[in-house]
Amino acid sequence: MESRSGQRKPARTQFGRPFWAGISPWLILGAVVILAPLFAWTTLTEMSRQDAFTTRLLLEKGEALIRSYEAGARTGLVLQRWGYLELQKLLIETAQQEGVDYMVVVDGDGTILADSDPSSVGRPYGMDLDLREIARSSRVNWRRVPNTEGADSFEVYRGFTPPPGRPPFGPAGRLPSPAEPERVRELVVFVGLDMTPFEEARHRQGIQSLWQGVLFLLIGCAGFLALFLFQGWRTTRRSLSEVKAFSDRLVENMPIGLVAVGVDGTVAACNRAAEGILRILPGTAGGMKAADVLPGCLQDLLRDLTAGGGTLERELECPREDGRVLPLEALGTALESGDGMPLGSILLFRDITELRHLKDEVIRSRRLASLGSLAAGVAHEIRNPLSSIKGFATYFRERYRDIPADRETADILIQEVDRLNRVITHLLEFARPVTLRPVPVDLESAAGRALQVVSGQAREKNVTVETRMPPDLPAALADPDRLHQVFLNLYLNALAAMEKGGLLVTTAAAEPAGMIRVQITDTRTGIPAEDLDRVFDPYYTTKPSGTGLGLAIVHRIIEAHGGDIRLESEPGRGTTVILRLPSGK
Repeated sequence: MESRSGQRKPARTQFGRPFWAGISPWLILGAVVILAPLFAWTTLTEMSRQDAFTTRLLLEKGEALIRSYEAGARTGLVLQRWGYLELQKLLIETAQQEGVDYMVVVDGDGTILADSDPSSVGRPYGMDLDLREIARSSRVNWRRVPNTEGADSFEVYRGFTPPPGRPPFGPAGRLPSPAEPERVRELVVFVGLDMTPFEEARHRQGIQSLWQGVLFLLIGCAGFLALFLFQGWRTTRRSLSEVKAFSDRLVENMPIGLVAVGVDGTVAACNRAAEGILRILPGTAGGMKAADVLPGCLQDLLRDLTAGGGTLERELECPREDGRVLPLEALGTALESGDGMPLGSILLFRDITELRHLKDEVIRSRRLASLGSLAAGVAHEIRNPLSSIKGFATYFRERYRDIPADRETADILIQEVDRLNRVITHLLEFARPVTLRPVPVDLESAAGRALQVVSGQAREKNVTVETRMPPDLPAALADPDRLHQVFLNLYLNALAAMEKGGLLVTTAAAEPAGMIRVQITDTRTGIPAEDLDRVFDPYYTTKPSGTGLGLAIVHRIIEAHGGDIRLESEPGRGTTVILRLPSGK
């Protein structure tokens, strides 16, 4: 477009401003400030790498020349009995190779003994170095020696050890005298290498790196400008990505299960908690049909959501394949678009097994407290009359000891009174608060002491007793007498259920949370599943002569220690009692 003066106007955007007007000079300056150090670092790194490569090549070349001269000198001295002139000639010939400026052999005092320039023999050299230390070491050293006539020399030097016998050099090139062999054995060989080709290559590499850096800087600035032009798009996309990542992490790490189902009935999302509750492999639920993933109780909830919409909240009982019932608290909601079109459904659920267990424990604790108070009062009122009854029964047994029938009746009366007294003792023990004197207790010793008490009964019933505890098992923090009572009650219960013999095993292991897990397993008849929740209730017993208080007292003692106890049993296979006690560490 031409103006009236004939000059071309700048191109403008649809908003009336040139397209480049929004580019700030500070952006260009910032790009240069950011990229210039990177360019300098890249260039210096490349030059440093090249210098290191050059140094390694020259060092290897110098070491090879020293080894070559040393090998030739050793061969000549040992096999051909060379003298000083032959060694000097070998030094001159070695130094005539391409790229070698000079070769020098000096003694420990810095006196030149042999030189590729024979006129330098006898002069001092290397006085700024610890030549004696270098002569005793086999390590190869190098340094850069200035050269006023051209490029600097790369000097490689190392100690030179002559073969046993007469040293090859004497002072100032003559043969050594017998009085000075030790001094002249301290020899150092210097090789000066011409660095001109390497300096020229380094110069070319530096220019190439400079141009590469300039090109890199230009490309970087162009990239910054392109990024600026797309800044709005990138910012929006980044914001969307952050929101999506946050929502994905939120869903994945929710402590309750979440399953999203599309309108086609396929699973769109399933978080980690849902996979754990439903026992499905991680990452496999996506894209599967909801009917293949969800249990029947959740499928029913999903169907109700699809039919009626809205939000539903229920407590569900979901049977599992192993026969157990999984209690779930579930909430479902139907998703709709802004115009009312269905988008799918979301199910939120959690396992409330532990919550129900805690509720049952609270109810049970309250019931036990009431029973304990009642039992204490009843026991006190019954024990006094029992003492009188037992006294009269003892009197009649002594009075009618000559009449067998009356004496037998009196004995039965006394035995029943004693049994009632034991029941009352258990009642009182159950009712009163548990007092503890906790100290570190070795569990293997505690279990062994209780097993000694029941060993006779175990032998009579042909029961094999085993204790398996690791030697590094920590001590438990417990009351020794109360712990003995716990073990004794559990062993007596197990033996009472194994009338035809069996196996009684006690194991223990430390847990990470500072607890110790003890398991007592027997091969008795087992306990039905419907009775497992009642075994710790007072007066519940399956033994004709049992009081039903043994496991209730055990439960109170373990809880008083800050531990817990539970039973796992399968009818016909046996029962395992699991105790958890605090560690004494």
